Amino acid sequence: MRRVVVTGLGTVNALATDVPGTFDAFRMGRSGIGPLTVRDADRLTIRIGAEVRDWRPETRFSPAELSLYDRVTQYALVAGAEAMGMAGLSGPLGPRAGVIMGTAAGGIQTWEDSYRAVFVEGKTRVPPLVVPRLMHNAAASHLSIRHGIGGPVLSTATACASANHAMGLALQQIRHGVADVMLAGGSEAMLCFGGVKAWESLRVLAPDACRPFSAGRKGLVIGDGAGVLVFEAEEHAHARGARILAEVAGFGMTADAADIVAPNVDGAVRAMRAALADAGMRPREVGYINAHGTGTLLNDRSESLAILDVFGPEAPPVSSTKSMHGHAIGATGALEAIACVLALTERLIPPTVGFQAADPECPLDVVPNKARTGEISAALSNAFAFGGLNAVLAFRKA
Repeated sequence: MRRVVVTGLGTVNALATDVPGTFDAFRMGRSGIGPLTVRDADRLTIRIGAEVRDWRPETRFSPAELSLYDRVTQYALVAGAEAMGMAGLSGPLGPRAGVIMGTAAGGIQTWEDSYRAVFVEGKTRVPPLVVPRLMHNAAASHLSIRHGIGGPVLSTATACASANHAMGLALQQIRHGVADVMLAGGSEAMLCFGGVKAWESLRVLAPDACRPFSAGRKGLVIGDGAGVLVFEAEEHAHARGARILAEVAGFGMTADAADIVAPNVDGAVRAMRAALADAGMRPREVGYINAHGTGTLLNDRSESLAILDVFGPEAPPVSSTKSMHGHAIGATGALEAIACVLALTERLIPPTVGFQAADPECPLDVVPNKARTGEISAALSNAFAFGGLNAVLAFRKA
């Protein structure tokens, strides 16, 4: 099997609309969580989120394009362009390239606007391009069209593990010779009235801040954004003189087969061990874990037990960047994969901000509130989703 490397990164999220700005926020421990500005926010019980602030799509896309692009697609295209530029690639990439993107909700804003038009405003029809705007594969398809990518193109929808599953499948496409280059990651734009209202009913949203692993944590905070990574066969990257950022060393996925919402320690343990085995990596080689770390009582406790099971009492530093960019649901794994690659290339472990006090049920080094510098040779990125679906990626320093 061929070795697979990362040659490009791109992102839009609540911290910044590019990778350098996001890295600066990680370095400074700055949170992008704040008051929601979505329509009808005053009717919500939870009024905070990690919004992409001051997003002006009219400055980035033509009116004809905007008739086709929900925000979930807009974010993906901007992140994809940055990743392509960093990788030194330009289209058309042809049939030896592919795209796999994760999303949990797809074009949910388009759904909401259409329902408002019909049920609230009394209109009898909606715009003709509603279906291609809201479909889950829209972001992947438009990345394919934009960059002339004619190989394997699809989307994954596995809740909070969507992006990790997308990247894991992209890794496998290259390893097995189906493609030489893959754009992989996730995009989400769930911060609208209906999206937040649905999450409110689960009673897992924090009213004030996201404080993963901290005593007194109250829940997660929804975020929007996209992350796109360029995965490439190592020999292909070398042949064109590309800068290699990191190796995508391993991938593990499991199912709890237990409960639709409650996390399961065994499933998480098996996923981490599968990723390590796939990478040919020993636990002691891992210098950083980007945790799923949602900030809910049950998830953080369960993930802590799983990490201790795999790594023992000397577990490596663990942080949850969701405390800064929010829980971007189907895109969150891509944002966290970017954090792992930056940890390897920039020698910086991002912090878990908002941490107030240690929880004895989460006895981990969670890098509280301030980033930490140091040499890291390998990192894991965890994603444990509703439905009991777990996906873990292992990255190794180039």
